[in-house]
Amino acid sequence: MFKQLLRPPLFLLIALLAGQASAQPSFVSPLDTPALQSPQAIQAPLNALAKAGGRLIAAGQRGHILYSDDASNWVQAQVPVSSDLTALAFPSASQGWAVGHEGVVLHSSDAGQTWRKQLDGRQIAELLLKQYGNPANPNDPEALRLKQDAELFAAQGADKPLLDVWFADERTGFITGAFNLILRTEDGGQSWTAWQDRVDNPRSMHLYGLRPAAGTLFMVAEQGLVLKLDAARQRFVKVELPYEGTLFGLLGDEHLVLVYGLRGNALRSLDGGATWSKVDTGIEAGITSGLVADDGSILLASQTGQLLRSIDRGATFSRVPVDRVAPNFALAPAADGAVALAGLGGVRVQSLQKNKKAGEQ
Repeated sequence: MFKQLLRPPLFLLIALLAGQASAQPSFVSPLDTPALQSPQAIQAPLNALAKAGGRLIAAGQRGHILYSDDASNWVQAQVPVSSDLTALAFPSASQGWAVGHEGVVLHSSDAGQTWRKQLDGRQIAELLLKQYGNPANPNDPEALRLKQDAELFAAQGADKPLLDVWFADERTGFITGAFNLILRTEDGGQSWTAWQDRVDNPRSMHLYGLRPAAGTLFMVAEQGLVLKLDAARQRFVKVELPYEGTLFGLLGDEHLVLVYGLRGNALRSLDGGATWSKVDTGIEAGITSGLVADDGSILLASQTGQLLRSIDRGATFSRVPVDRVAPNFALAPAADGAVALAGLGGVRVQSLQKNKKAGEQ
């Protein structure tokens, strides 16, 4: 009886709960929330690095983008979104692009100091529906698959991440992402065309990396999928690879193609992807990034902190002694032959002088 007297009337409980609900802040998408300025941003997880002339640009979680002209003092850029960012590309010293979660594409025209949003997952959904939503031949299985994929993309909202970006120059480039998402621009990102129908990827594997090698463009994806651009057909065609694990990236030169990914796996080709040989990297951790240095040596970095170097075009690798072991997510050249590494603890610069010859440990 006493407890019943203390219990508030039902209508009062309803009113109280309604008031609490209305007091809760409504959800605002990261696409509509500028990145928070923070003095700790350079110490936060950073997923991408790029060179813009002599400047280093880094990007990572919650829309953080930072730039430095000496790889020591960093300034946080103004960014209109707080989506996690995954990749950067600067085809020139001033013009650059960043991509990330929620299908976001950002552009900078001032060497990374300020950014504006060019595209996001909501706009990508509209683009896919416009391009694939009404196929000319609805009985074509491929057209039907593309239509269904576009409808699913739109229904699920702006939740698909973009995983890589590459530009040949200030106008022509590609962005790639989850579930076979790939778009091309020929006007510096003012407009985009979907290329899902030009990729031999019927199971819609995630497209992790896109880079030039051996005179054309290659892509790497899940489950050992490697694709090569057939310039005449303007289509990415499948390349047979003796490996079925996920690949995170690739690099190359006029003849070499080197792909890398899970559990320290790497494979190289010297004939445009016709044949491949397995590379003994000496590690079992996932290889997350790589680059061809100015002196022609090749560097690979792992998610557990190893740094590998090859001076024989990827045939053999040796470990670079590092000053601090920390997970690596991205690499970029730094001054005086050093390398910048981005990861969980921000950006650090590592000298390569301790590893001049392949085979040294």
